[in-house]
Amino acid sequence: MKRVLLGLGVLLLFLTSCSTQALPLAFESDFDPRPVLEPTIDRSAIAPTATVETAPVDEDAGGYARAFYRAWEGRDYLGMYSLLATQSQNLVDGAAFVARYDEAMKTAAVQSIHAQPLSLVQEGNKAEFGVRVTLETSVVGSVTRDFTVPLVYEDGRWGVVWSEGLILPELEGGNRLLMETKVPSRASIYDKDAYALAFQGKAVSLGIIPGQIQDEAGMLAALSPLLNKTPEQIKAMYAAALPDWYVPIGDISESTMQENILALQPYIDAGLAPPRARGSRLYTDIGIAPHVIGYMGFIPAEELADYQALGFQGDEKVGLSAIEAWGEDYLNGERGGLLSVVGPNGEYLSTIAEREPKQSRSIYTTFDHDFQAAVERALAEAIETDPAGHSGAIVVLDVNTGDVLAMASYPSYDPVIFDSLRPQSQDELAAVLNDAGRPLLNRATQGAYPAGSIFKVVTFAAGLQSGLYTPDTYYNSTGVWTRLGQEYAKRDWREGGHGNISLKQALVVSCNSCFYDVGFTLDGQDNTLFPSVAKAFGLGQPTGIQGVAESAGLIPDPSWKIDTLGEGWTVGDSVNMAIGQGFVQVTPIQIATIFAAIGNGGTVYQPKLIDRIGAGGGAPEEVWPVQENGRLPISEENFAVLRNSLWEVANGSWGTATHRFEGLPVKVAGKTGTAEAPPGLSHAWFAGYAPAAPYTRADGTTIDQPEIAIAVIVENAGEGSAVAAPIFRRVVELYYGIEPLAPFPW
Repeated sequence: MKRVLLGLGVLLLFLTSCSTQALPLAFESDFDPRPVLEPTIDRSAIAPTATVETAPVDEDAGGYARAFYRAWEGRDYLGMYSLLATQSQNLVDGAAFVARYDEAMKTAAVQSIHAQPLSLVQEGNKAEFGVRVTLETSVVGSVTRDFTVPLVYEDGRWGVVWSEGLILPELEGGNRLLMETKVPSRASIYDKDAYALAFQGKAVSLGIIPGQIQDEAGMLAALSPLLNKTPEQIKAMYAAALPDWYVPIGDISESTMQENILALQPYIDAGLAPPRARGSRLYTDIGIAPHVIGYMGFIPAEELADYQALGFQGDEKVGLSAIEAWGEDYLNGERGGLLSVVGPNGEYLSTIAEREPKQSRSIYTTFDHDFQAAVERALAEAIETDPAGHSGAIVVLDVNTGDVLAMASYPSYDPVIFDSLRPQSQDELAAVLNDAGRPLLNRATQGAYPAGSIFKVVTFAAGLQSGLYTPDTYYNSTGVWTRLGQEYAKRDWREGGHGNISLKQALVVSCNSCFYDVGFTLDGQDNTLFPSVAKAFGLGQPTGIQGVAESAGLIPDPSWKIDTLGEGWTVGDSVNMAIGQGFVQVTPIQIATIFAAIGNGGTVYQPKLIDRIGAGGGAPEEVWPVQENGRLPISEENFAVLRNSLWEVANGSWGTATHRFEGLPVKVAGKTGTAEAPPGLSHAWFAGYAPAAPYTRADGTTIDQPEIAIAVIVENAGEGSAVAAPIFRRVVELYYGIEPLAPFPW
């Protein structure tokens, strides 16, 4: 109370100077406004202890009233309380007052409050203030009420004579608000052809009662393919159970249950407990694209207040990653509800407002589920069979729109592990969270890596942009480069070097020393030119892809180095950058975007995963737009040279990857990359586009321009030509239906 009285003294000085003007007030206090379970409001007639003035009062009562409602608009409940008449403060303590308003506003899911003064009648030491209050709620819309607010002049100031009816007239006498929320069904996530990837449905829980088993071998044989577990794994789950225990062994979808009911029927009540169905978020049985689709879970504590303001109770599940999180507003629809008044004993009294929910809207992705699944299998097979491989990513883009045709990251995970009602879900989730391979990381967009020789396309462009080089500028490659001094000598990957070669030939054979020299020379002219060209390619910044989280990567420059490391830029930084090493970090989605631009003639499209948003809630279907992020900084003449060099990489006699594409009927163009990543082996890169020459399909149609761009990375697997290029070839074979598939070299 001392804090309140102190605040009143300051307030009165301010009010006196403001006369009849509206008063925007702010109140600060260390008072803890947490709700109490039983607000101590005494509604009996208690005689005020304050002295009520009887002489005429000239001071404007409207300033106090406006300040009271301005404080409400700002949800400054303690400030409102300090403007109550002393007699009202004797009837309700500050904690109860704050709790009463906080409870009402949260129950009604009020997002904003607007007060419009209407009138003021002041006579002697009493006044009446007319005001219209509109509560904008997220669930039932607007609630508007007109109030006549009594004020009294006492103890040298005006004060509001308060009752609970000033919150809403219907709350007079201790009544409370009750919100019954109406929730639309969560919408689905589809591939581009409406194949459901995530949808609402029923999960069927299966369990074993060991003492009832009659034909164990037959039962296990029937369950094994449904649960994707071996008979031995299922048996081990109930091996230690008592005969009458119910042992959960897994969940299947309702449709899977219906398809296999005849096979399971003989074992129900004969070891297999009657199946139990429950509502759940389900994902396609083939489990594709979890890093793109995402998963759901309970509302995070730090976001709880925001969700409650939208009418959530707090115990719901929401999207927590990827499209499930990005598309939450579409997938969840708009909640409706019934806001009513109940008496002190909980009896229904009246309805304040009601609104029906708005239908949720489905999200359609840009990829085909069959191709996506095939790309994921190819990546998994390659990494699981390669002795050095353990993780990696693939991105496939439409070169003319930026559409993501496939996006795979390995290792992967099953989003059902986040369903806390599933058997063993906690163990499965813990295993994924503790996995050193970080299965939840989407390496396609969040993995940031040194680019290695993939970056030489940027160095090639920067050299030409500088005016210091042409495609036919020659360099004598001896295998050792020493322009930084003998103590900093750098060796080429080829013993003895490549001889006297042009810049365009150096890109084909991936001559490191030639590109060291370009970086050295460019730094001598302008140490910011090289980084600026790299950024013009779209590196060092997010691509802007919607639906998944992404890393910006890093393109270092003199300002970054001094700001971040406190060190000046050196020519060695430019030399390292020239071959994609040093501080350079790129993501597979960025590299795929660059090669898509090379494939289409230079336009950098923002990659997109969202094809369209379905109709719903009164909104029509919304096609997601194609967006350009700019153009590659290369002239038309030099652009043709660049594309020819990339063709030679995969098809020429000196190409670093030519041997990997022999016999492939679809011609490709691209670049190998072997990025040093101590202390492990180098990262293996290959990126490019196809077809790089006219290709005639089996049906007779001819494709004469590039259609797809692909970026492949396998972490710590060695050389790009040895590991990443064969995976690139497999993706091309899958996209164009070429059989038989070429086996991986390892």
